[in-house]
Amino acid sequence: MELLKQRILTDGVVSSDNVLKVDTFLNHQVDVELLGAIAEEFERIFQDKPINKVFTIESSGIAVACFVAQRLGVPLVFAKKAQSVNLEGDVFATRIESYTHRRVFDVIVSKKYLSAEDHILIVDDFLANACALDGLIEIAEEAGAIIEGIGIVIEKGHQRGGAGLRERGYPLTSLAIIESMNAETGEIIFRS
Repeated sequence: MELLKQRILTDGVVSSDNVLKVDTFLNHQVDVELLGAIAEEFERIFQDKPINKVFTIESSGIAVACFVAQRLGVPLVFAKKAQSVNLEGDVFATRIESYTHRRVFDVIVSKKYLSAEDHILIVDDFLANACALDGLIEIAEEAGAIIEGIGIVIEKGHQRGGAGLRERGYPLTSLAIIESMNAETGEIIFRS
């Protein structure tokens, strides 16, 4: 998606060879026009799938997933990283190691919101090592839900997450795949 790639080149900041900051438009301050275009592209890609729910993890995946769910006309379910007093009943649970936060989170979803009747599209803003996605997949599969697709805004192709998911047969589509980044020069190379 050229619009996204141009925005990454213009406003993305390479702070290390594995860290790309896009907080000016994607995961801190959000450019809603860009998210609208991203959601439209995911709708085009997945429109023939019988998706009845979008699934993501808090927190930075929620914004893009909301736009995608709205375009598809389906509910959004997000996995929570903390138990709250208003989360009642049985839950699906797993543990996810966050590359960005350098810690392990207990992740939960109420069993009221995912089931074997669901055909889901997993959506997230970033894919690096796939720890978050592995957790979401584990929860979805435990619920018996069918994963119709995985939509990622930015994939770090030089890390193993995307390749591993594709090797396991998951239908993964990333709108921008970064082949390499150079912290010294700020150069970002996209996969063609």
